[in-house]
Amino acid sequence: MNRYAVFGNPINHSKSPQIHQWFAKQLGVELSYEAILAPLDGFADSWRQFVQAGGRGANITVPFKEIAFDVAERLSERALIAGSVNTFYFNAAGEVVGDNTDGLGLVADLQRLGFVLQDKDILILGAGGACRGVVEPLLAAGVATVTVANRTAMRAEVVAENFARQVSGHGYDDIPRRRYPLIINATSSGLKQQRPPLDATYLEGCEFAYDMMYGTALTPFLSWCKQYGVSQVADGLGMLVGQAAESFYLWHGVKPDIGPVLQDLRSSMQTTAGV
Repeated sequence: MNRYAVFGNPINHSKSPQIHQWFAKQLGVELSYEAILAPLDGFADSWRQFVQAGGRGANITVPFKEIAFDVAERLSERALIAGSVNTFYFNAAGEVVGDNTDGLGLVADLQRLGFVLQDKDILILGAGGACRGVVEPLLAAGVATVTVANRTAMRAEVVAENFARQVSGHGYDDIPRRRYPLIINATSSGLKQQRPPLDATYLEGCEFAYDMMYGTALTPFLSWCKQYGVSQVADGLGMLVGQAAESFYLWHGVKPDIGPVLQDLRSSMQTTAGV
């Protein structure tokens, strides 16, 4: 039986083993999938040991996505643009290929939720790895412009330099004044029960607010957006399942239906939390 895993630190919270087991059951694929706690200074060794024990592929989560970028023997175009890797697979030559499926997961979830990306102006809050991984897929989906805002403007500008002129980087105090139908929170502010320091006036033209964080209740960012009249909000659980489906496709050549798995995952989280 082929072995797969997700590597992270911490890792006990990971939903990936359950998600991939559900995918496997849905499509009749035999696999084992485990969560591996890699030492903070030992990701590369942990990966090699896993391969020696029969590992055929892996997902990589924080804080190892940038390290995985260096460990990979080949890199997909998506990974090169993102500067980080969340999926390892082997190509026909037996090389370890590093890919990044985060952006594909986001786009798939937005489309599932009925948001039309074509010709839209998008505002992304945060300029870290989560942002870098989704800009190129959003552009490929046909968005008109991507504006990246960050506490440190220089970090947002660095992200923008990797793309065409339709991507720009700014601090929170100099975001261009235009209508942004979609605003995406790519920061980890929700972990501290906070939200990015975005002025509420930018919500006036917002139709959809999306937070890459997720939980059993609305994140602080999404609660704030609803308070100011944003009609549709969504957390990142669908993105999580969507990027996992893309990884599953890279490994097995078949793409799962994310709808039933997302529903089961949401239900299990609410049950565990006593909701």
